[in-house]
Amino acid sequence: MSDSKLILVCPACKTSNRVPSNRLGDHPVCGKCKQQLLAAQPIELDGAGLDALLSKDELPLIVDFWAAWCGPCRQMAPAFKSAAAAAGPGVRFAKLDTEANPEQAGRHQVRSLPTLALFINGKEVERRMGVMSEQQILGWLKALV
Repeated sequence: MSDSKLILVCPACKTSNRVPSNRLGDHPVCGKCKQQLLAAQPIELDGAGLDALLSKDELPLIVDFWAAWCGPCRQMAPAFKSAAAAAGPGVRFAKLDTEANPEQAGRHQVRSLPTLALFINGKEVERRMGVMSEQQILGWLKALV
């Protein structure tokens, strides 16, 4: 990676931060709240958090649209978490509870759970529905990012 700077939105306070792309693996923190910008685990998002990431953040974002009552969602959760840890800092993983955020589920036309949607530059580029293994998630990302 070069030393170009990327805008990363803080998941905690939603502040935009400029981070050199060659420093993504150095555990950058938010300039405002000092929270870690890139965790090796999925970010739990609400509607405002998803909107902030889609409108400002410059990293690819994979969102797991899920619900607590959904058995397949619970089945896939460990694989999604493992994929987030294995993928490295060049892509963000996030989870959005569709029961707590029905407006986001509607806006993104989520019709079945679990649904994984990949966003690049704020635009959805592809989605997958149903349970996926860690290897399937990582393979899907590698083919697209």
